[in-house]
This record gives sequence, C-alpha cells and structure tokens, in this order.
Amino acid sequence: MDPQETNTLRGLMEYEAARTAPPEGFPTLPDLPGGRYTDPRFFELEKDHIWRKSWLFAAHIDEIPEPGCYRLWENAGQPVIIVHADDGAMNAFYNTCSHRGAPIVTDAAGKKPRLVCKYHGWTYSHAGDLIAVRDPEDFSGLDFSCRGLQSVRCERFGNLIFVNFDHDAPTLLQWLGPVADEWEEFQFGNCRLAARHIWDLNCNWKIAMEANTEVYHVRSIHAKTVAPMLDDRRNVNTFYSQGHGRMVAPRPKRADGTINAPVERSIWPEIETAGEIARTCTQSYGVFPNWVSPLSQHAIPPLLFWPNGINKCRLETWTLAPDWGNGPKPDMWTQNDGELLSPVLLEDTEFGEWIQKSVESYGFKGVPLSYQEARIYHWNQFADKMIGIENIPEELRVAQVIGEEWMYPNDPRVAFLNQ
Repeated sequence: MDPQETNTLRGLMEYEAARTAPPEGFPTLPDLPGGRYTDPRFFELEKDHIWRKSWLFAAHIDEIPEPGCYRLWENAGQPVIIVHADDGAMNAFYNTCSHRGAPIVTDAAGKKPRLVCKYHGWTYSHAGDLIAVRDPEDFSGLDFSCRGLQSVRCERFGNLIFVNFDHDAPTLLQWLGPVADEWEEFQFGNCRLAARHIWDLNCNWKIAMEANTEVYHVRSIHAKTVAPMLDDRRNVNTFYSQGHGRMVAPRPKRADGTINAPVERSIWPEIETAGEIARTCTQSYGVFPNWVSPLSQHAIPPLLFWPNGINKCRLETWTLAPDWGNGPKPDMWTQNDGELLSPVLLEDTEFGEWIQKSVESYGFKGVPLSYQEARIYHWNQFADKMIGIENIPEELRVAQVIGEEWMYPNDPRVAFLNQ
C-alpha cells in the first residue's frame, strides 16, 4: 500500500471516530429480506448462479506439489479433480469419465502418471485428453478428440489455486480487480500451507460469514478477545466491484504509546514486504462469494464458508505463511492443530446456531443494517446482480442503493478530510 493511500486511510480512521451520523450522501439501507437465509428458492438461485459463476479458492500448490499429484475437490457441490500436469500447469476437470460417467478418482488425493477410470479403464492424460480405451476394436468410429474429460476453469494467484465453472467468466485477475494489486505486498507466491481444517456448523453459510464482515458485534461477542485488539470506532470499510470489500481498523495503543497486538505471533516468521497498515491494523478482505481473511506480516489466513444445506454449512480454516523451518507451525484459527477452534471463532460459530433458530422463527422478517454493516449489504447487492435481479422473487430482492460513487477508487468521505 503506497504512502498516499496509507495517509488517506489514517485520515478516514479519524473521520470515522469523529462522525456523529453516517457520511453525508450515504444511502439508507433497506432491510435485507429474511427469506434470503431460509427460503429454498433463494438457496437454489445461489447454487445455480453464485457458486457456478464465481472464482472459488480450492487448493494450495503444497497439496499437489509435483506433476501427477491430484486432489479431489467437492466443496461447491460438483465433483472436481485438480491435477498438477506434467508441464507444470494446474488443471481441473469434472471427476466424470466420458464413457459411462464413473468417477476417475475416488481417493481424496494421490499421485498418478495417468488418470485411469476404475470402472472400465479409460485412460486420460493430465491435460484431460483421452489417450486409451480398453478393447478399442469394439468401438466403431470413436473420436478420441471429443471424448476427453470436461474441463473446469482453473487459475492461480501465487500459490493459491482457484476454480470457476463458468467458461465465460472473467479471468481471476479481472475478478479480483484492485484487490490483486493490494495483495502484492503479502507475497502469495512465497507462502506455504501451514494449516487447513474443516468444521461443520449448524447455520446458513451467510450467517457464519457475515459474523466476520462487520465489527458492530465485536464489543458484545468478543469483549475479551478481539475488542482489546481493534478500535471499532475507527474502522474504515471499502467497497470494490464484484462484491468484494475491505475493512481496516487500527489496533489500540497502550499507555506507553506502543501498539496492542497479539504477542504469541511474534515467534512466527514475517512477510518482510507487508506494509505499515498490515503491521499496525486489522486489515481484512472479503472476496465474493465466501472468502474472508485478515492479512498481516505473519500470515494469510483465509476463512471459507460453504453451504451444506440451507441451514448448515462448512467452515474451512486456512493458514498460509512464510517458511517456518524448524519453528512452530503457524495456525491462526485452531488450537492443537485442529483439535479445537480458536476462542475468537468459537465465539462466532457457537452463536451462529442460535441465530439460525431465530431466523427460522415466525418472528423474523428481515435485517435492518447499520452503516457499520454496509459491507453485508454491498455483498447482497452484487449477489442479486450475479443471479439476475429478474430471476429473484420480488420479496427476496435487495434494492440497489449503494451506487458507483461509493465504489473504489471513489470515496466521497475523502472530500470531508480537508474540510
């Protein structure tokens, strides 16, 4: 982050601390319809559009480090094989043989010189080409060139591997937009996979995710864990195109003027190029549809939220970090290498089940959001655009009230800094 943007963010933090109302011109946010968390019609629209058209973080290069390594990935409800090809490329295919639809692999991960269907032995290259069939003389006119595995879009950002089921989608870099530029200082291409764990939660996936996209709840739910480390009144939210968002909140200062920061992370290796904001603030990104991650000089720790039914979801906790050598393996989110969630995530996830019961009650109609929670509204606006507003039942739509004048790099608040 360059010095000019750093100074602007510092100014906006003081603006946020001093304001007594939302910024002039910021729209009043209509209630989010409650059915977006409970209505099967909206859940199906999410599956058909959001999960089918978005770039989804699926794997790290450390999980398929050599040619021939593969990983089975089914988090988005589709069976996908991610393969490290002989030429070094990362390829993704539906785990579906072109013969009778049998799975190509059934193990979660492994290494194979070729991809061979276990049912009838049809054989594919790491590029998905059909290269051999058993008893070829019994097939009349079989055209190998059009019988390969069906591909899934697959692109890398540093060591991270993303997939997309829509062949007409923008590239991953186009999808990330300016977020990709801001992430350069964190060296995504040099960070190793330190920890990855999966947790089943009893709530709609958006309920779990939204707990990590606003600071309005911090003083209530995280009074002893997060609140001492984050100045919520100086939090600055930023909206990007494609539904992405960012929050930056400074860490409180101690009486001696030093920053109040987690002590235990000081033993982890550092990302030396991480900037001043990352070192002195909570700098967290939401990448549409399901990625939430604070970024610091110590780690890239994404949280991913996947639907597992309309009222259940799966939380993936990741920690990516510079090589830790013989030191302790970094893990931002769990205790004892996945034995238990960290106290902060326990506070969020345990409350999610109670929220789910409430939103399913007769008394729940909708969600009135504050200015502090506007990133949630921004996410929902873009979700409707991706689904197609005309495809959504009228009672489940959100009004498109946050205009382009509030989308990065635009920010009307900056004008108030010089007044």
